[in-house]
Amino acid sequence: MDHTVTLSVRTLVEYVFRSGSIEPGFHGTSSMVEGTRIHQKIQKQYKEGDRKEVYLKTEIPYGSLLYIVDGRCDGLLVSEDGSLTVEEIKSTSGLLDMLEEGHEVHWAQALMYAYMVSLEQELSSIQVKLTYVHRATDEQKSLYRTLSLDELISFANDTVARYAPYAEMMVRHDAKKEQSLRELQFPFPSYRKGQRHFAGAVYKSIVEKVSLLAQAPTGIGKTMSTLFPVLKAMGEGQAKGLFYLTAKTVTRFAAQEAISLLLTQGLQLHVITLTAKEKTCFHDEGICGKDSCPYAEGYYDRINDAVMDLLEHETLMSRDTLALYAHKHKVCPFEFSLDAAYACDAVICDYNYIYDPRISLKRLTEERKRETVLLVDEAHNLVDRGREMFSASLLKAPFLEIQRQYKEVNRNLSTAAKSVNAFFISLRKICNEEGQGQWASFPEELPALLEIFSLEAEQELIHPSASIVPQNGEGENVLLDTYFAVQGMLRTFKTYDERYITYAEVRRGDVYLKLFNLDPSHLLRQMSKSFRSQILFSATLSPLSYYRDMIGAVEEDYSLTVSSPFQKEQWEVTVLPVSTRYHDREASLIPLTQALNQMVSKKGNYLVFFPSYLYLQNVYQAFTENYPEVRTLIQDTGMSEQARESFLAAFSPDNDETLLGFAVLGGIFSEGVDLPGDRLNGVMVVGVGLPQLGLERNLLRQYFNARGKNGFDYAYVYPGMCKVLQAGGRLIRSETDTGIIVLADDRFLQSPYMHLLPEEWRDYLIRS
Repeated sequence: MDHTVTLSVRTLVEYVFRSGSIEPGFHGTSSMVEGTRIHQKIQKQYKEGDRKEVYLKTEIPYGSLLYIVDGRCDGLLVSEDGSLTVEEIKSTSGLLDMLEEGHEVHWAQALMYAYMVSLEQELSSIQVKLTYVHRATDEQKSLYRTLSLDELISFANDTVARYAPYAEMMVRHDAKKEQSLRELQFPFPSYRKGQRHFAGAVYKSIVEKVSLLAQAPTGIGKTMSTLFPVLKAMGEGQAKGLFYLTAKTVTRFAAQEAISLLLTQGLQLHVITLTAKEKTCFHDEGICGKDSCPYAEGYYDRINDAVMDLLEHETLMSRDTLALYAHKHKVCPFEFSLDAAYACDAVICDYNYIYDPRISLKRLTEERKRETVLLVDEAHNLVDRGREMFSASLLKAPFLEIQRQYKEVNRNLSTAAKSVNAFFISLRKICNEEGQGQWASFPEELPALLEIFSLEAEQELIHPSASIVPQNGEGENVLLDTYFAVQGMLRTFKTYDERYITYAEVRRGDVYLKLFNLDPSHLLRQMSKSFRSQILFSATLSPLSYYRDMIGAVEEDYSLTVSSPFQKEQWEVTVLPVSTRYHDREASLIPLTQALNQMVSKKGNYLVFFPSYLYLQNVYQAFTENYPEVRTLIQDTGMSEQARESFLAAFSPDNDETLLGFAVLGGIFSEGVDLPGDRLNGVMVVGVGLPQLGLERNLLRQYFNARGKNGFDYAYVYPGMCKVLQAGGRLIRSETDTGIIVLADDRFLQSPYMHLLPEEWRDYLIRS
């Protein structure tokens, strides 16, 4: 055989035998946990001599390839006469009576195990048992077949033959990819200052299978500094794939552009960008399922051809490219992108697909993870995003609504919702006079109540008992949304430890309960530990000790700070010593408008960033009243992608008049935006970016104080100054850029704020 193809039984049979439609928009997220429980329950009933989770492996030659197939058989049972039965166990929420003869893909998995056992044991025939168990009732239905060895050999060979065209295509691609990776050259004539050192640290981290936290200044070329060494490591067999993870869409575009440049240099790579479902869906009604969407109906009958077509003809698979092929093959574009992603060498996507337990790519095998590198762009965002991913919350109101809606049509669901609603009523009574409560553990009675609700809600969602008339304009999604919120909390109960706190608040008559993750470092490390290496990089990982703590670095992980490649003379940095504290903001309007007018006195393009939208509006109104001759733009709330693009497009290098844009600090225009040259001539940052005082931030402050850290810095100062540095980083993007930065707050002249400024900014202030 020229090449070997290694794959699991499940991967093989799902590719060949999966068929039918995407079922209506609900998929029970508890099914994996319930499936494990059901497997274990049945396997406990095995008698002496029976075996469970039996590892099997075989080799099947076909064409020029040798297929190495392995997997674990649920059960290998021995009858009284010594004959063997292979059992495959499947959990289901569907009605057992509707299963008839079972699903073909499930039989295929069982038959492959039967083939492997028959070969190993030299059996002439074997019995196969396919057992379905209802998740809600534990009711069982078993189906039986007896097959000869010849029948099983024919089945296995036919299955591999149907998989072979895909395998052969991937082998051809891998050969071209590996050659192109070996020959790949750095796509620019030379490295920028510090860029080669950065790239070398990335490569070393991959070789040594450790993580790297790198603070590298804006403009050094971080995207290429990380992508190129990963690709060279892949060419030398040190890795087989990569995920480029981002927090915002705009940084995804930067990664696409970098890879596009490498593709023009001869790189052969399958690269896909994953986009959120709501941005890709062809079906305007928003109802997902075969009865309402033609792209869901028969999806699995067409998906293999669609993926083959895409991979044979494309390398860089953007949202638009995926849409073209999805239309061509009439498949759901979002599900299509996920199925294609498992076959690609590089995936550009949001953090969620790796770190968020609700969304992460479940079919990524441990073997593939061990050969994959994570590139985490703008990694400073991972701290708060991690807290968000690992926290969970519930409101009382939806349970009361479900209790009332289903009272006549689904008594069990209504009763389950009533019990949770009663819990919230009790919770409200134990809150203090301010309507708040805090606890070091979650309420011990809540998991059982939510388990019962989840089970009843899942059955109702799969088999609706009646058409529910929406109340208060809430629509029919209240049950689905509540189900997923409950699943999130049930999942969080399992990770809850000393890094969490539980709090409740009475909000406008409703009761809000949250399991709040204070320190995401442990869970971030758990979600990423299986991968070969994790490269976390940003222009604002300062102080590095804080980010190492919060992202979960271990002792052997590397840290790197890359010096700025730019000259200090490219900046003109000044501090406007005005107070922007909340109670002083009215008094700051005149000094700020005057300073802005002075900043824009020289023709050019300028941006000013504010700590809140209300503050922005107040200064905007004062400025436009006093200086109507200056052209201005203002960031609106909830801007569409088209509106964002129009906003940025206005900052053109050939403007005939001065332009001043008003934007929010920490918002869509304050990081990940590239306005080189005369597209941006100056930036003012108003305030030191401290998050708004509130319960959660104060809980963080208390938590870190109790652990010997500076709680105020961890909860307020470091996250705030990160926003400041990101906003200021929009200015100097290349060796030829120049411009002015105005830091509008007297605290910039004080510790710790001044010490957290970039060295080149501090030096300018000291010199001036």
